Amino acid sequence: LLIHGKLPTKNELLQFSRYLNEHSLIHEDMQHFFTGFPPNSHPMAILAAMVTSLFSFYPHIMEEGDPDFDITAARLISKVRTIAAYSYKKSRGQPIVYPRQDLTYCANFLNMMFSTPVKAYVQDPVVITALNKLLIMHADHEQNASTSAVRLVASARGNLYAAISAGVSALWGDLHGGANQAVIEMLQRIRDDNGDIQKYIKLAKDKNSSFRLMGFGHAVYKNYDPRAKIAKQLCDSLLPHLNVKDPLLDIALQVEEIALKDDYFISRKLYPNIDFYTGILYRALGIPTNMLTVMFAIGRLPGWIAHWKETAETQSGKIYRPRQVYIGPGEQKFVKMEDRV
Repeated sequence: LLIHGKLPTKNELLQFSRYLNEHSLIHEDMQHFFTGFPPNSHPMAILAAMVTSLFSFYPHIMEEGDPDFDITAARLISKVRTIAAYSYKKSRGQPIVYPRQDLTYCANFLNMMFSTPVKAYVQDPVVITALNKLLIMHADHEQNASTSAVRLVASARGNLYAAISAGVSALWGDLHGGANQAVIEMLQRIRDDNGDIQKYIKLAKDKNSSFRLMGFGHAVYKNYDPRAKIAKQLCDSLLPHLNVKDPLLDIALQVEEIALKDDYFISRKLYPNIDFYTGILYRALGIPTNMLTVMFAIGRLPGWIAHWKETAETQSGKIYRPRQVYIGPGEQKFVKMEDRV
């Protein structure tokens, strides 16, 4: 839908699904790249580097009018998932698990993440459905920072992999995709401080404090983020199903309840956004905190690809050049080196 602007036919969907399975492996030589990263490397750093390196194996995508763009898109969507799972395995000191042809996209990812030679991952349809919904909710969201980065690179006729790597790097920022990790770290901080929620609500309202209530407010939504409502509903259904009792969810619910009754947040239209609950959901699935933004990237990837394709196909050969308004000092006098203080 995102890449072509229309829903696929049954045959088109089956074909794209086959592409996802057929192109899920990464080149064996790329596995050596993982050994070059320090054990404590952030998964987003690994993802950005590995996505860029994919172009070395598929340079033909820069040919005029890629006739197999569906394969190119499916290859990237499938391999990014594999790269993410491999980076997790490296951080755990475990052997990699190869993708399987008989599993769906989300089921394959979970299997590559959590299967080991001594214990196979048991697939749960409820978990697979929840992960699928989470990825769909992140698939695209207009002209945000990472999407702008992708389009900017595309306008320079940068290849798809370079553009996606730029998107990954932009998404990593705390004010963008990194916010879901920041939410979890904030909730952990409150928990470790005897669960004193009121203390942090006051800090969030204190103009002299650097503390921010992460997961609240959005550049587009001036009311409750509709995606956050779905994420909250998933929390209500998934955690009991998994028999997970996460104290961070209890804190999050209390923070939301207090904030939604506080004139400070109401007057500023600061409501929960999608980042507020998704981190808790991913924790329930076993995804470590430092991989939360990677999950965001996996979900956003189809949208980025669609934006790259649109820019590459519709722009008139002009590179994007955002206007800049200079607000610095006026004309300065040149001072000789010996006279500078």
